[in-house]
Amino acid sequence: MLLTTKILLSFLKQTGEINLHPSDPTNALRFLSIDAVQKANSGHPGMPMGMAEIATSLWSNHLKHNPSNPNWFNRDRFVLSNGHGSMLLYSLLHLTGYKLSINDLKDFRQLKSKTPGHPEYDIDIGVETTTGPLGQGIANAVGIAISEKILAAEFNHEDLDPIDHFTYAFLGDGCLMEGISHEACSFAATHNLGKLICFYDQNGISIDGEIENWFTDDSVKRFESYGWHTICVDGHNIKEIDEAISQAKEKSDKPSMIFCKTTIGFGSPNKSGTADVHGAPLGDEEIEKTREALNWQYPAFEIPKEIYDFWDAKDKGADINSDWDNLIKNYEEKYPEQAKELNRRIKGEAPENFEESFNEFLNNCDSNNSSMATRKASKACLDFFVKEMPELVGGSADLTPSNNTFSESSSTFSNENPKGNHINYGVREFGMSAIMNGMVLHGGIKPYGATFLVFTDYARNAVRLSALMGLPNIFVYTHDSVALGEDGPTHQPIEHLVTLRSTPNLNNWRPADLVETSVAWKDAVTSTKTPTCLIFSRQGTSAITRSQDQLNAIKKGGYLLDQSDNPDMTIIASGSEVQLALDAAKQLKSESKNINVVSMPSLDIFLQQSEEYQRSIINPDKPVLVVECSHPNSWYKILNRNDKVIGIETFGESAPGGELLEHFGFTEENVIKTVKSLLND
Repeated sequence: MLLTTKILLSFLKQTGEINLHPSDPTNALRFLSIDAVQKANSGHPGMPMGMAEIATSLWSNHLKHNPSNPNWFNRDRFVLSNGHGSMLLYSLLHLTGYKLSINDLKDFRQLKSKTPGHPEYDIDIGVETTTGPLGQGIANAVGIAISEKILAAEFNHEDLDPIDHFTYAFLGDGCLMEGISHEACSFAATHNLGKLICFYDQNGISIDGEIENWFTDDSVKRFESYGWHTICVDGHNIKEIDEAISQAKEKSDKPSMIFCKTTIGFGSPNKSGTADVHGAPLGDEEIEKTREALNWQYPAFEIPKEIYDFWDAKDKGADINSDWDNLIKNYEEKYPEQAKELNRRIKGEAPENFEESFNEFLNNCDSNNSSMATRKASKACLDFFVKEMPELVGGSADLTPSNNTFSESSSTFSNENPKGNHINYGVREFGMSAIMNGMVLHGGIKPYGATFLVFTDYARNAVRLSALMGLPNIFVYTHDSVALGEDGPTHQPIEHLVTLRSTPNLNNWRPADLVETSVAWKDAVTSTKTPTCLIFSRQGTSAITRSQDQLNAIKKGGYLLDQSDNPDMTIIASGSEVQLALDAAKQLKSESKNINVVSMPSLDIFLQQSEEYQRSIINPDKPVLVVECSHPNSWYKILNRNDKVIGIETFGESAPGGELLEHFGFTEENVIKTVKSLLND
């Protein structure tokens, strides 16, 4: 006779032994994973087989979630940093009642399925974040925990606490080998993220085999030195794991790392404990032997009702969700203004009268435009936006005075000031960016983080995942060209704009002055499904005079700044080179050459406009010259074969910025010379 759900639950709470009963719910995780990988003939069965007891303890006894309402704001968050073990997550979501059917599991790794090879952000089925590149998941989890801490400090009261949940993360050896794990985990301890609980799957195996040949860190001492709470358990002993989680939940002043000694591919008679089970199907013969070894008597993808009953979390989830709904009703009665603000943040809506306030600010910028570096223009914009939008939480990777991210309404986030809205990330460009992804994923917070443009090399993979997930993050990059000067080629970006512009679903702005900067910031803070890179100069730029129509057109990414009735050609420029283009056009007009000048603060946005609009701005039948202090490859998609770009295709030099601009041809004389060559003059 099959065990009842009640008996199963009692068994799981009391025993430390592997249950060889045919209705062991833990083995359901193993065999759904094994069978899906086998059917796909691709995937990673080893981790799900090894972490099944850890998952059972967490998801059956501790995780606070509601499968019928995956967006419930006060749910616990679960992050699978070792994302190659995705079938463990999909099995948990299916069994606990999310909108992930058995047929979806059978579709593992197939085109357009809900179960791709690595988890991809899809909150409707319970996937909290996209993981795969190892280490980023744990950094996301740190960001989620930071958002929880900031919002709890702002909105909770002693009698009512609407923000109160844990963030749990699974990770493996590979995650801790990646440098981003150091960036994120040392940062998490500094900020006492006691609501963050992580599980390290210490199976000692990676793709190349036993890691003792290349990873010999004493990881417990490593995390103790960071300031984490550490616990060591047998990763196949549910009772030990359960007690460790309970202990970690009580440790409010430190994040917790639970070190779980496991056997990769547990249950496989011939492959467990080896690299053979890490990233390849077991094979039909070994699967049958594993079924015998674990006394699993069901065919592929067959789960008995008793196991579904054990795992079903819909009723329990509805109850705890309902309790929170009642708490919110009381909160609305007692703290109506805060409740209104919290609800706005959760929905991601703009503040009341935001459009009117911004239009007033924009007109003021236009009226009082003056020469300044666009990084300073950005600071002027932040003084407005941070005041208007309390969900904006800024930061910098140890370059706050250079990036100008600290606004008049900013205060430093710290353990003494958890309500702070500016984060000092230290020299952690990659960690900062991945942490920001987690902050956005949590909801209620809209982060912006800054560094030099050249250091997107460090941060790029997190920026890419932000675009892949459709997260409206804001990445601020200053010191945008060789004009930054004496720091030399190591700090002078060349190919970076091309790389960012070639990234799908990423909007990049390189504004020319305060007015364009304000429009760029507005586009960034109001975006809902696309991250934005705001790219600013170190050197001063000129204040540009515009008509109202031109002012209105900035949001389209590119627009005519200087228009002739019968133009001979068009000069396009972005950022600090726009004034150079205007000056050259003015001189050329004195020589009876009619030149249209286009400011292109966002090529990405411009290319989203209608073809009719694009042709109205850039005449495809006339020569075009682009002037931009960057690699030219971004521009060829809108140019004809004979058009030209004044750009840079070599690394920079160490010299004063003005000398470098002249050295690389960013002079009025060279622009005029190039125009005349296009006009065969």
